[in-house]
Amino acid sequence: MKKMRAFLAVFMVLFLGCKEKPEKNVVEVKEKKTTSIKVSSTFEDINGNAVELEDFKGKKVLLNFWATWCRPCIEEMPALLRAQEKLAAENYVFLLASDQSMEKIKAFKEKKKFDFRFLKFNGSLAEMKVNALPATFIYNESGTISDRIDGATEWDSPEVLDHLKVIK
Repeated sequence: MKKMRAFLAVFMVLFLGCKEKPEKNVVEVKEKKTTSIKVSSTFEDINGNAVELEDFKGKKVLLNFWATWCRPCIEEMPALLRAQEKLAAENYVFLLASDQSMEKIKAFKEKKKFDFRFLKFNGSLAEMKVNALPATFIYNESGTISDRIDGATEWDSPEVLDHLKVIK
């Protein structure tokens, strides 16, 4: 035990004794690195234009989060497209947002030929409490979330269409 204490004492003296002490009255100024923060919008359209949900105030918005790798997301798109057509007179805007790269979104749109307003989402899905895809938020004309639907849905079913029509 005495040997251990002696070893620790010698180690501490050597460790603390080898530390360089700054000269008196010398102020050490570390160079500050400044980084510019790119201010970006929450969404971008496929042409790179900024899009915000506030841009659609006065309209009902169906915001569907999806991904190119998400099979249920892709399988529900034909029903979403039919619902978009049926709800056009109900003041609805359909937005399909993905956090994937713009290149992947554009390639998907070109390949599948779905007539949606595709957006790149620049935010955090976790902050939106989206843990699985697809996830859909329904906003009323005031811009408030009126409903949330998680998972694939038969968007053009009479029940879902009736539900969407009564959103105020």
